[in-house]
Amino acid sequence: MTTVLIADDQPLQRMGFKMLLDGTPGMTVVGEAATGAEAVRSVGQMRPDVVLMDVRMPGMDGIEATRRITAAGSRTQVLILTTFDLDEYVYAGLRAGASGFLLKDARPEELIAGIRAVASGESVVAPSLTRKLMTAYLQHAGPVAKQDRRLAALSEREREVLEAIGQGATNTEIAERFTLTESTVKKHVGRVLAKIGARDRIQAVIFAYDNGLVQPSA
Repeated sequence: MTTVLIADDQPLQRMGFKMLLDGTPGMTVVGEAATGAEAVRSVGQMRPDVVLMDVRMPGMDGIEATRRITAAGSRTQVLILTTFDLDEYVYAGLRAGASGFLLKDARPEELIAGIRAVASGESVVAPSLTRKLMTAYLQHAGPVAKQDRRLAALSEREREVLEAIGQGATNTEIAERFTLTESTVKKHVGRVLAKIGARDRIQAVIFAYDNGLVQPSA
């Protein structure tokens, strides 16, 4: 059973999400929060698998709430819901540790699939959108500082896989590029995430960009 906490300051929005999710087999809403502060407290008490996190809420916003939840080492994954597909809040949310984001007008089946993906440790941002996001993100990022020492822990193949992830490549595309099986690629991806301390592929993409492994032309 996948447990979900809904964090949104609009009661009707929360009600709509709750009706959809509680009516979905294998999924249940364990709580609601109208502010970021309430979301942080509820995660600590209920330990849901996933938080549907609105960005704009009174008091502590969804970005700060996400940062506090991930900083606390919680196993709860955060899925940001936003009205805009490319705004500064999305970049900030991903940097804060969110596992991905969906638009609020996503179809019900997309929301359910996204929650399940995030609950299983995957990201819900499609590769093409990842490239779009990260290219736009670079416009807000500063120059690359000294490379993270965690890069030294990667083997040559793992570094290549990280670069491919940073370019938004899927496991299938990575397998074709390096003539590997998808199961082997999955093992490489798992080792890369573990060595750089990334929660998911999105965080790996950000790590690749932050360390200059991927350029906008990629």
